[in-house]
Amino acid sequence: MPEALLSARAITVRFGGLVACDGVDLEVHPGELVGLIGPNGAGKTTFFHALSGVIAPDAGRLVVGGADLTGRAAHVFARHGVARTFQTPRVFRDMSALDNVRFGLEFAGRRRVHAHDAFDDPRAILGFLGLGEAAAVPAGALTPARQRLLEIGMALAARPRVLLLDEVAAGLTHTELEASAALIRRVRDQLGVAVVWIEHAVRVLMDHVERVAVLHQGRKIADGDPRAVSRDPAVIEAYLGEEGEPERLAA
Repeated sequence: MPEALLSARAITVRFGGLVACDGVDLEVHPGELVGLIGPNGAGKTTFFHALSGVIAPDAGRLVVGGADLTGRAAHVFARHGVARTFQTPRVFRDMSALDNVRFGLEFAGRRRVHAHDAFDDPRAILGFLGLGEAAAVPAGALTPARQRLLEIGMALAARPRVLLLDEVAAGLTHTELEASAALIRRVRDQLGVAVVWIEHAVRVLMDHVERVAVLHQGRKIADGDPRAVSRDPAVIEAYLGEEGEPERLAA
């Protein structure tokens, strides 16, 4: 197997007396589509914050493309090819959709970590996302679902090697949810970007990823093939407190 693009080793994050992430390991290799699931409060978003440099871990190491970035700022992670989205889309509401994506390109500057032509043209990125006709529309005038797509476009414009997606399907209808899952696969398949995807809609995520890691109370309790993970007694027990989740895992 090729060297990991992103390697998290024994990542621990504390907030006062609360241990939000407790010695979590994760490796992401080129071309992987990895799901990250867990009950509410499991530490998923905190772990993403550490993976992208938003917060510095209290212990552990973060290595991106062979470079140890532990404790470095988010813009350093971005320069090394790590891009992310957030649970609530972070777009420039008064700027057009095109200018939002153009900002991502300017943020990336001359750095090139990927050769795909789509990363060089903001209109091509919007077209890839199905937002071509919205190029001149202010981001704040887009629906929440389309703002989520635009945020993905901004992340792609930064020319990532690894894309971290935090609940991009939150609040979407079933049809929109399936469309988002199909888009995530296209990002991986057509653009060659490795993807780590947090999603509370477990059933849909399980249907589309090839590997899934599970967090519970800040610890990783499973990592492997989605079908095997869904039958893991520890995973089933972790979800028993969330109505409907055991059935979703077993489906």
